Amino acid sequence: MIMALPKGRILTEVMPIIRGAGIIPEADFDNPKSRKLTFDTNHPGLKIIRVRSFDVATFVAFGAAQLGVAGNDVLLEFDYPEIYAPLDLDIGHCRVSVAELKALSAQDDPSRWSHVRVATKYPNLTRKHFAERGVQAECIKLNGAMELAPSLGLCRRIVDLVSTGNTLRANGLVEIEKIIDITSRFIVNRTAFKTRNDEISEILQNIGARKDLA
Repeated sequence: MIMALPKGRILTEVMPIIRGAGIIPEADFDNPKSRKLTFDTNHPGLKIIRVRSFDVATFVAFGAAQLGVAGNDVLLEFDYPEIYAPLDLDIGHCRVSVAELKALSAQDDPSRWSHVRVATKYPNLTRKHFAERGVQAECIKLNGAMELAPSLGLCRRIVDLVSTGNTLRANGLVEIEKIIDITSRFIVNRTAFKTRNDEISEILQNIGARKDLA
């Protein structure tokens, strides 16, 4: 079996839970100079791969990995029916929010919007949110440097992940509307859960027990 884990901050937060559940990756996993992406573990039938956070859900949905950890922002954006998300790991706390330039926010009233143009890496989540409010959203897909879009005239607003808000403030932006709170979930491929139920259920139980102690 393959467990897909996201690179970056979430990996740091999730590894104590993974290790506490008795899943120990090979030494090269902790080597910052290693170029490997696939790692053996102390379980002969389980390997770990490290991929971009947005790609975890895709690997699991299409069965290339059977298990994974993904934020519910990613799960909501892709809405893969092949993914079962039984555990909220209570890590990776942040939120998806709408932000705009501070000067605009002083005179803006979100309740009066009928059409918005936003830069975001969450076009599906964004359109759905605004549609529920009766607002038409034109989404410009960006994968990074979202905070540059308003100041360079690409659009007036962005929808992005916000944790401390420091990056927004550093770029003259303010958060004006929260769309949803985000945490990371332990996810499972539904077909794998049926065909390898005993193995996966044991891992889920161990992960869940460790999460509750964290």
